[in-house]
Amino acid sequence: MKVLIVDDEPLARERLRRFCEEDLTGYSVVAEASDGASAVTQAQQHAPDVVLLDVRMPGMDGLEAARHLAELDPAPAVIFTTAYDDYALEAFAVHAVGYLLKPVRREKLEEALKAAAKPNRVQLAALRGDDGKTRARSHISARVRGNLMLIKIDDVLYFQADQKYITVRHPAGEVLIEEALKDLEEEFGERFVRIHRNALVALAGIVALERDALGRTVVRMKGIHETLEVSRRHLPGLRATLKQL
Repeated sequence: MKVLIVDDEPLARERLRRFCEEDLTGYSVVAEASDGASAVTQAQQHAPDVVLLDVRMPGMDGLEAARHLAELDPAPAVIFTTAYDDYALEAFAVHAVGYLLKPVRREKLEEALKAAAKPNRVQLAALRGDDGKTRARSHISARVRGNLMLIKIDDVLYFQADQKYITVRHPAGEVLIEEALKDLEEEFGERFVRIHRNALVALAGIVALERDALGRTVVRMKGIHETLEVSRRHLPGLRATLKQL
C-alpha cells in the first residue's frame, strides 16, 4: 500500500515513515508534504492509497486538504493525525475517519491503516468549526485536463455562473467548477459581493464602477480588461458596501 505522509513537523514525518517502512509490512512511503496544498500536489503525482494527514498546519490545514483530496479519482483513504484531543475526536470516530493522537503509536497506526476509508459527505460534515459551520476554504479546486488545480481564494477576481458551471476568474486565466453560486456566496460572503444574479466579485479586486457604451453600470476589476455588468437590483447594495470599505 502506498502512503503519503503530511505534517509540518519533520520529526513527526520521520516517525511515521519509520513505522511504515521498518516496523510494518506492506506499506511504502511514496512522498512527504509539509502543508495541505503540497499534499494535494503530491497525491496527484504519486497516487497514494492512503494519506496520513496532520490536522493543524500553516497555510492550508488538513481539514481543507481532505476536501480537495476527496475530489481525486480515485481518492485516497485519509487518516488524520493531531496533537489535540478535543471534542472532534468522538465525531471522527463515529464517522469512521481514521484519527490518531500524537505521538502516534505503532499499534494504533497499524489498526488505522487497515481500517482507513475515504471520507464521504457525512464524514466530511464532521470536519466543522466551533460555530457548527464548515470553515471557508483557502483554495478552490478545479479539474483541468485531468489534473486537480488549486487556486488561492486571494487570487480569485470573480465567480460567474453559466448554467451548471461556474467560471472562476483569476489573474492567470479562468477555470470551470461545478458548484452553486449561492453556496460560494455563503462560504465567502465577507470577501465577495453579488453584483448580478449570476456573478460574485472580490471586493479587494474592484477598481471602479463605470458606465459602458450601452449605458450599463459595470465593474472594472484589477489586472483584467473585461468588465462585469451590475444589475439594477444589486447596484444599491454594491454602492453601500463599497462606501463601507
